[in-house]
Amino acid sequence: MLLTSRLQRVDASFSSRLLETPAPAPKPHIVGDHSNLTTGWSASPTELSPSESVVRNPNLDLQPNPQTHPQEIDPLYLFACHLEWEQREEPSAAWELLAAAQSCDGDTRAQARALIASSHQLGGLGAGSGCATRQKRFLTKETDMNAPYGLDIIDNCTECASTNPGFFCGFSDSALQSLNQVSHKSVLPAGAILFVEGQSPRGMFILCSGKVNLSTTSREGKILILKTAAAGEALGLSAAISGMGYESTAETATPCQLSFVDRQHFLDLMQSQCEVGMHTAQSLSRDFQSAYRDIHDLVLTRSSAGKLARLLLAHSPTQGVEAAETRIHSAMTHEEMAQRIGASRETVTRLLGDLRKKHLIRLDGPTLVIRDRTALQALAV
Repeated sequence: MLLTSRLQRVDASFSSRLLETPAPAPKPHIVGDHSNLTTGWSASPTELSPSESVVRNPNLDLQPNPQTHPQEIDPLYLFACHLEWEQREEPSAAWELLAAAQSCDGDTRAQARALIASSHQLGGLGAGSGCATRQKRFLTKETDMNAPYGLDIIDNCTECASTNPGFFCGFSDSALQSLNQVSHKSVLPAGAILFVEGQSPRGMFILCSGKVNLSTTSREGKILILKTAAAGEALGLSAAISGMGYESTAETATPCQLSFVDRQHFLDLMQSQCEVGMHTAQSLSRDFQSAYRDIHDLVLTRSSAGKLARLLLAHSPTQGVEAAETRIHSAMTHEEMAQRIGASRETVTRLLGDLRKKHLIRLDGPTLVIRDRTALQALAV
């Protein structure tokens, strides 16, 4: 192979012709030696002679010339260039194959294009089957990709299968279609601010999945978490109807998918769909009852220990309360507990230590275990 010229075809009578021809043999083309590959290439932006193109400007941008290789090229030479490109990633060998792919000779052109199509460096883009295979692999990989934050993304409210009767958006098909036309879907990470206390209402949010903390802040900067909204609840509903500022600050506690409805569009929807107005009234009624219970607990519970005990009981599962121990799988930090009961973080840390000493609770790694539920209930009264 190493003694074969790129312009010489190898056949069975090659040895006999070599003995009969008195002319000297052509200079062998050594694989890996591409010093003469600039022949047949056009320089940009100015034309240089072959002897000056590489010496004067080694970084010259060479472009393939359509008239390159007007004669038939040895297939072994093209295969050698193919190996150089595949194994050593030699750029000049790749340019040689590209130039041969534009040759006037049909056999040379077909051979070069076949080698380019089978190249692993190009991923088989030259062949139709290779391109289809690559596209199929890409589509399969894209299909197998996880949704953002592991959520089941819902782009159309009418196709949502997770709607429960208690959800704000539990409308009939016609009302749900009208809601879907004026809503804007979005996916947000934990820690994103939906609206701020006192901000002029732009509209209302429907929480499709995830959890959102609603909090208020005092002038001294003390934060009190009023509520943790779950999937199916409406956020900023009262402010969107009244036009007054938002009553609280909404911040995502987990990755969430939300549906935003502009205030004017929502008011128009309430007037045109009586079903939406009924669900709005029910949602506002539930918010009022929840706020009343929270005020009752915060004001009438005398001690911070009782407030903390009530908080722990509220986050414990209601099923299996007759068991000896109740496990709370909550990611609340001491700071968040303090914000929920209106105390300081140091107070919460001290109170949890007292409850452990009294054997009312214990810690099992990140899980809090209620050991004596009856005694904790008595403390929360």
